[in-house]
Amino acid sequence: MTLAQTIVMISIGTIIVQPIVEKSVIKAIVGASIFVASILTIEYLETKFNFFERFITGKSKIVIENGTLKIDQLKKLRLTVDQLEMRLRNQGISNIEDLKTATIEPNGLLGYELKDDAKPLTVGEFKKVLDSYLPSLQNREQPHTQTASPPKGTIFEELKMNKTQDHPKYLQ
Repeated sequence: MTLAQTIVMISIGTIIVQPIVEKSVIKAIVGASIFVASILTIEYLETKFNFFERFITGKSKIVIENGTLKIDQLKKLRLTVDQLEMRLRNQGISNIEDLKTATIEPNGLLGYELKDDAKPLTVGEFKKVLDSYLPSLQNREQPHTQTASPPKGTIFEELKMNKTQDHPKYLQ
């Protein structure tokens, strides 16, 4: 939730409680309607105007650039290096030098981009490497052999064996 949403949700809770205690449901409905309309208006304005979005929500702050800490940004965010390192470890990053950029998002979460040398290898990249070094494997299809009976203990064995069998009555 954004800051505006959190404020409105807390306000709705406090404004609705008072009229309900006084047994005036109409006041509670009117108060809740005003706050729901205000949050919808705020979100509409945030989507239409970048200035309004920056004013209400804020924008991301870069805290690591090319593997080096930006201490001035950390001070503005009132975030210590230890707290930043804790967030990095929670994301599985153990070395600050592996980061191209790291940002603290407006919702408080950590966003990051790894350097090319630190990125994990994807299946697509692995296939490209294999195709470039072993082009003969590219056009060759591997035969798919089907076994006559699946090995015991597989989860699909019952489905393959009992296609015509009816389900038990207690499951229907």
